[in-house]
Amino acid sequence: MAYVRKFRTGSGAVGVQVCWKKGREVVRTEHIGSAHTDEGVERLLRKARKVIDAGKSPLFDLRSMDKK
Repeated sequence: MAYVRKFRTGSGAVGVQVCWKKGREVVRTEHIGSAHTDEGVERLLRKARKVIDAGKSPLFDLRSMDKK
C-alpha cells in the first residue's frame, strides 16, 4: 500500500514523500521534494500521485475487450 506523506522540514518548508507499507512496516520511502509555497506543495502532491499511479496495474485490460 502506498500513501503520500507531508511533513514540515527544519527550514520551514513542506516536504512530500511517497511511502510504501507492508503490514504496519514502512518498506520504502521516496522523497518527492519540498516547497515553501502552497503552489509548490500542490505541484509536489501531483507528482507524488503520478509516482503512486505508475506502480498500479489496471483492473481490466481494455485492449483485450476490444477483440472479438
